[in-house]
Amino acid sequence: MSSKSVGAEGGAAKGGKRKLLLLAVPVVLAAIGAGLWFSGILPKMLGQGVESHAAVDSAPAAPHVPVFFDMPEIVANMNTTSRRAAYIRLRSKLELSKPEDVAAVQAAMPRLMDLYATYLREMRPEELRGSAGTQRLREELIARASLAAAPARITDVLFTEILLQ
Repeated sequence: MSSKSVGAEGGAAKGGKRKLLLLAVPVVLAAIGAGLWFSGILPKMLGQGVESHAAVDSAPAAPHVPVFFDMPEIVANMNTTSRRAAYIRLRSKLELSKPEDVAAVQAAMPRLMDLYATYLREMRPEELRGSAGTQRLREELIARASLAAAPARITDVLFTEILLQ
């Protein structure tokens, strides 16, 4: 072997270590940052989510009491490819963030019922199978209720009855 080939191999090894170091350092720093963030240390260091002791000592926060609004029963025929009709009967409650939102939801009830019925008519029965289907339905109904009753804040839709026929 000549002295040139030994030097070239040594240079390639140095270059490989340098590339590895350039890739490893950001990954390690990101992992440390994620660990600090999810453990709650970093948000406290940045002052996020930390209340002053004076505010906590002087007035304890009132517990959040949810407000539930009963929705009227909805019966809708579903989208199906078979000759046999499929129907859904849905009873639900809206969870509102504050009592003042009840008036906004009542005022928006015609629009809200229209959005719910239209969405349910487009659903296929197989889309509601299992807990994943129910969760998708919940998310879609929350989105529609939030749109119809804005500026009221709907935090959840609770199902009291879902019947498919």
